[in-house]
Amino acid sequence: MGLLSCLLPLLVIGAAHSTPRNVLLLLADDAGFEAGAYLNKFCQTPNLDALAKRGLLFNNAFTSVSSCSPSRAQLLTGQASHSSGMYGLHQGVHNFNVLPDTGSLPNWLRDQSGGRILTGIIGKKHVGAATNFRFDFEQTEEQHSINQIGRNITRMKEYARQFLKQAKDEQKPFFLLVGFHDPHRCGHITPQFGEFCERWGSGEEGMGSIPDWHPIYYDWRNLEVPPWLPDTDVVRQELAAQYMTISRLDQGVGVMLKELEKAGLAGDTLVIYTSDNGPPFPGGRTNLYEHGIRSPLIVSSPKAEDRRHETTAAMVSLLDIYPSVLDALQIPQPNDTKVSGKSILPVLKEEPPAKETDAVFGSHNYHEVTMAYPMRMVRSRRYKLIHNLNFWADFPIDQDFYTSPTFQQILNATINKTPFPWYRSLLQYYQRPEWELYDIKVDPLERNNLADKPKYSGTLKQLRQQLFDWQVATKDPWRCAPHAVLQEQGVFKEQPVCLTLGHEALKSSHKNRRILSQYEEYVVV
Repeated sequence: MGLLSCLLPLLVIGAAHSTPRNVLLLLADDAGFEAGAYLNKFCQTPNLDALAKRGLLFNNAFTSVSSCSPSRAQLLTGQASHSSGMYGLHQGVHNFNVLPDTGSLPNWLRDQSGGRILTGIIGKKHVGAATNFRFDFEQTEEQHSINQIGRNITRMKEYARQFLKQAKDEQKPFFLLVGFHDPHRCGHITPQFGEFCERWGSGEEGMGSIPDWHPIYYDWRNLEVPPWLPDTDVVRQELAAQYMTISRLDQGVGVMLKELEKAGLAGDTLVIYTSDNGPPFPGGRTNLYEHGIRSPLIVSSPKAEDRRHETTAAMVSLLDIYPSVLDALQIPQPNDTKVSGKSILPVLKEEPPAKETDAVFGSHNYHEVTMAYPMRMVRSRRYKLIHNLNFWADFPIDQDFYTSPTFQQILNATINKTPFPWYRSLLQYYQRPEWELYDIKVDPLERNNLADKPKYSGTLKQLRQQLFDWQVATKDPWRCAPHAVLQEQGVFKEQPVCLTLGHEALKSSHKNRRILSQYEEYVVV
């Protein structure tokens, strides 16, 4: 339920549109708020800034999962990762796929329109199985190397030109997803190109060149470190590399929008820009902390009466993209309770009233196959509650983040017991309590866990119930974890229950772990 009561549901899908519109979804890979439109004073993003001036900029947009494949699946299925079955990365030995009966935007658009709507994907796809995500036009890492199809904006431009020509020739409305691979890290795979592949295609000796990219170089000594990151020169150097890669992403956005104009389709195309999850820094990607889940979101409508050069405080989730695309193309939404989002198109008309009950939800299970750390989250306008289901284990670290200079600096400082300028310790980062409750309004860095504070017991109870209700509604198989077993077959088919594991009678053997408590919703048989 990414967008709750803050939006009024449309009575008739697409009723405001006289003819179907096209949708262009521009998706960054691990980008945060490294843009002038989001008040970053250093990173130069003229194309994203221009898009924001022509559209509506969202300040309260969130991904429901902080991992690449599950996030891309949420955009294309409208389902949380626990519902779709895309629990982790769809690649190599990980091989996570959605459940066999899971629908997707390209398949649903094709079926419901009788092939009248053309679907396409250019760039990073990273979801499966292939039959669940079958686009009419595909140029992805399944046919090319990921850098060539995800970072080479000139090659991506050529395929976009082909797709747009096909849409015009066949006189079909379209849905096109352009999946950039920037600014994803690449240092542990191809370190010769830089930690963020910022040298790849730069025109430097041995790096090749991308004709449409004019690299922007940053002097790391002049950069300001965001307060959520360690204030070190190593981090500044990483930011300089990341910002250089952002320039390729930003210019890629500009290239795609120019192709849209050249094809004469800009005046009838809804443009959406966002990112799959937060940047790969400590507290970012793979976390449900703010910088892992807060997402840039810019929506530019071709309709003259829609809002532009404005910001909105509406609480939205990337789960809302799926119904929004269907709304724009006047296609009815499938009758599936697992699809929990609401169209954000009404926000383009007027600002919804802000309510304290507005909330978005998160569901993270894996990243890599070895990273079993399921978490659930509810984020209201003021508070966030995180449920760490595997809190007995240390929080896992993914491969490319592990080899990053920033994490290696944290690791070495910890091992050598030397002071380090970060507001968390590595022990705190690894070892997390079962429940984390934060007042985001007064504690944006999420430093003070309020879950055990008597003053916030009412808030904790209300958010826990809100989270559990969402898990039930979206058929979360983890909804009884970790202290009970879900029974929903046989005699329990009509009324599923959580059956206790007896944890309330046990004490933790680890002195640093909390004693387990009783949960009234668990049943003893």
